[in-house]
Amino acid sequence: MKITHSLLVLCLTLAVGACAKRDEPGGEGTTTGGFNAGLTGVVNPSSATGGTLQLASAHDVDSWDPTRSYLTAAYNLQRLYVRTLLTPDAKPGADGLKLVPDLAAAAPTISADGLTYTFTLRDGVRFEDGSPVASKDVRHGIERLFAQEDLGGGPTYLIDQLDQGQHYPGPYADKTGLKSISTPDDKTIAFRLAEPFADFPYLLAMGVAAPVPAARDTGAQYGDKPVSSGPYRFETIDPGKEVVLVRNAEWDRATDTVRRALPDRIELTIGTAPDEIDAQLLDGDLDADAEQAGVQAATQPKVLLDAALKARTDEPTTGFVQYAAMSTAVPPFDNVHCRRAVQYAVDKTAVQTARGGPDAGGDIAGAMLPPGIPGHDASLDPFQTKSGKPQPAKAKEELTACGKPDGFETVIAATDSPKAGKTAEAIQAALATVGIKARIEASDPSLYARSVVGSPSNVHAKGYGLILGAWAADFPTGYGFFPTLVDGRLILPSGNNNYAELSDTAINALLDRARATTDPVAAAVVPGRRRGHGLRDDAAVDLRQGPQLPQPETHQRIRQPVLRDVGRHCARGGLSMA
Repeated sequence: MKITHSLLVLCLTLAVGACAKRDEPGGEGTTTGGFNAGLTGVVNPSSATGGTLQLASAHDVDSWDPTRSYLTAAYNLQRLYVRTLLTPDAKPGADGLKLVPDLAAAAPTISADGLTYTFTLRDGVRFEDGSPVASKDVRHGIERLFAQEDLGGGPTYLIDQLDQGQHYPGPYADKTGLKSISTPDDKTIAFRLAEPFADFPYLLAMGVAAPVPAARDTGAQYGDKPVSSGPYRFETIDPGKEVVLVRNAEWDRATDTVRRALPDRIELTIGTAPDEIDAQLLDGDLDADAEQAGVQAATQPKVLLDAALKARTDEPTTGFVQYAAMSTAVPPFDNVHCRRAVQYAVDKTAVQTARGGPDAGGDIAGAMLPPGIPGHDASLDPFQTKSGKPQPAKAKEELTACGKPDGFETVIAATDSPKAGKTAEAIQAALATVGIKARIEASDPSLYARSVVGSPSNVHAKGYGLILGAWAADFPTGYGFFPTLVDGRLILPSGNNNYAELSDTAINALLDRARATTDPVAAAVVPGRRRGHGLRDDAAVDLRQGPQLPQPETHQRIRQPVLRDVGRHCARGGLSMA
């Protein structure tokens, strides 16, 4: 999952359930709970409905089409207007990582061989036009994902599990449908896997598994006005400016055991500068930052030094890892020693400072797998990264070994967000000390992941040697973290997330072993230790030195007193509106 780029992200995130009416008595709530109160429970618990939730973001989402989105902000807002067979529970803390039935009436029936998952849909669930949600709609929504040429951008795990050699091109080109899905009646849907896969239920909780009625499917334009199956529907979508959601009159609270749906209306203003978002949060004119990127570095001292502000602030570990990928397809990063030179040259403490310092900029990590995922090993540190200090002498040795003793020129790709810009500048300055001249090229985050760095052909043409990114597990297992980043079989022409373009049969085999195991710790350790240690100059070195500079992320997030039902939700990166 991408932060500038999204589903399940692990641990300690802020969830906003509702908003009181600002002009009503008592709209300010009763208590703000204290610093980090939202990490351990619910602040201002309430079941009162009404009011307008005011959100803002600096950038637009990648798509409102649940098949095409992968940005965290989009994923979190999706739960307002789409339902899936299963979904993470809305409870705070670790319980929020557990899947519960949503469209499904109960947990699936799983065959003895672990290959068939059969669901029965709830009664009374309807789309915004009043038509019932049927199994064929869930099937159509999933089959749309296979039309990658038209609907690329979202996570493709379901293609890996359900295609099974059919080479299905999607429902627009092939009306016969996926052979691995059966819908014998309107209430039943069954999935037949080729081999057991313990994480399969998590895939059905993703937006790409949301129901879409075929009669209202407009293909690549579906994101202009998605059809709601959730508690809210789109009133307006003005790209790059504003989105308004209002109550879906066809949503029946009795059919939904997860969503509280307290606000009457949700207004999202797009294109607000990050500093202005901070100012509005401090003034109380805004309820929350929809992107949940945390307050800017200049705002952090104001928050921490003001007792009243600090008392309504949470500083969660988001589960995201900030990293830079070195593209193995862009010279000279096709040479392992040139990659190592960058590893040793970068001043990790400077990078941490650029992102807000030790308190808000995250910890310096020695390996990619973040805390909170089974198999995380804090002892991994093959480059002695955790010291935070650059190692210029070793960097120059590696430059000599790669045939570039005087350094080389490259391009750093980043989004145009303030934190990304400062991060890129910190890397640029450190590389310059060993003769590596790096030019920074910044792009709009809404395009960055799909068509800027997500397009290998564009990466090659622009010469992007280092690509800044952020990643969290799509679901809370090691397999939910690694494959999209490092599986060579998942390199896509658009919406690619394997920025390093790692393609090695040994790595792919390790991922296959991880997928087959039912032990969540083993599922992470199989690729994770190979990746973390990488003791030989072979594929394991490539793997470990593709995505690099890993740094677990923390943010300072302000809770407004006007908000009700505010608490931690571990299954979403940022706001969870359920």
